[in-house]
Amino acid sequence: MHIFKTSRSRENILSKIRKNLAGQPIPMPYPEADREPLSGIYELDTFSDEENFAEAFINAGGRFVFCDNEQQVLENILTLYENKSWKEVVCTDERFLQLFRNNKISYVKHIEECSDEADACITGCEAIVARTGSIIFSSRQFRGRTSTVYYPVHIVIAYANQVTDDIAQGLELISSRYKQQWPSMVNINTGPSRTADIEKTLVTGVHGPSEVFCFLVDAEK
Repeated sequence: MHIFKTSRSRENILSKIRKNLAGQPIPMPYPEADREPLSGIYELDTFSDEENFAEAFINAGGRFVFCDNEQQVLENILTLYENKSWKEVVCTDERFLQLFRNNKISYVKHIEECSDEADACITGCEAIVARTGSIIFSSRQFRGRTSTVYYPVHIVIAYANQVTDDIAQGLELISSRYKQQWPSMVNINTGPSRTADIEKTLVTGVHGPSEVFCFLVDAEK
C-alpha cells in the first residue's frame, strides 16, 4: 500500500476548504428540474414537427427541401445534378435505386458500380429529430457506417412517418423497427461536417460531407 505525503501548508489549505464546504453547502440550482418531464423542458412551439425540423436543420447548416411526393424528389435531385455539374451520384438504398430506374434516371447508380470519387451519395435514414435538426442513421442500413460521412455531398431522403420530436423518440422508432436485433452502430448527424480545431476558424467538410441535403416527402415510407 502506497502512502502519499502532502506538505503541512497544502493540508492546511485543503482542510479549510473542506470545512467551508461542509459548513456552507451550495444549494442546487433549479431543484425542481429533476421532477419535470423532458417534454416540458424541451417543449416545442406551435409549429409542426416538420417545420421545427426544417428550421433546426437549416440553422445547423443543412439544405432542406419539402416534397409533396417522390416525383418532386426526382426533379430536385435532377436540378442539383445539372446545376452542380456532377459526374457521378451513388445511392445505397435499393428502394430509391428502383425508383430511379423506373423513371429511367441513369446518372444515379448503385454505390458498388461507381468509383470512390463520386460527387454525392443518396441514402435513407432511420429517423429525423425535430428539436435538434438531427438525422439518425444506423449500421443496419447498407453501407450505413461509411456512406453518410465519406462523400463530399450527402443527400438524405426521409418520410413524414420518420419525423420524431426528440432523440429519445427517434431511438424508440429504431427499437420498434428492429426489436431485439438492434444495430451495432447508431449515428446522429446534425448538419454538415465542421470543426474549429484549426486556429479556431470554423471549417466545413473536414471529417465528412461539406453539404447535407434533406428531402422530406409528405408521405409514409
